[in-house]
Amino acid sequence: DYVGVLCTELFVLANGQLVANELAPRPHNSGHATIDACVCSQYEQQVRAMADLPLGSSEQVSKSVMLNLLGDLWFDENEEIREPHWESVLDIPGLKLHLYGKKQPRHGRKMGHITCIASSEEEAMFKAQMAARLLGLELPE
Repeated sequence: DYVGVLCTELFVLANGQLVANELAPRPHNSGHATIDACVCSQYEQQVRAMADLPLGSSEQVSKSVMLNLLGDLWFDENEEIREPHWESVLDIPGLKLHLYGKKQPRHGRKMGHITCIASSEEEAMFKAQMAARLLGLELPE
């Protein structure tokens, strides 16, 4: 009798096998890109479902790549806390910065995300790689 957004988090392993990692009965961080890349975000869909309203279009209006921003970014080489230099990444067209308002960064704590939107997957990935380089992040191959 569940009503609402149900996220299925899937991983593709190196050998190509698809594995279900998590079923989450709520909007989920792996779907945050819907805020910027879809007609109706997962959050709006949740509200519509809970209020018994018609569901909105889940159509993707742009390609996107999402970068998680962990608290590690806020620490310099001396473990001093400093605000990352957002202006350098926000100079890249199509980047959307989402900070979650958490007061205290900690290593490994998710502090926000960046959504890179573009007309193609390749362009969105290129923007994500540029942003990652500017922030000193390593992207998986």
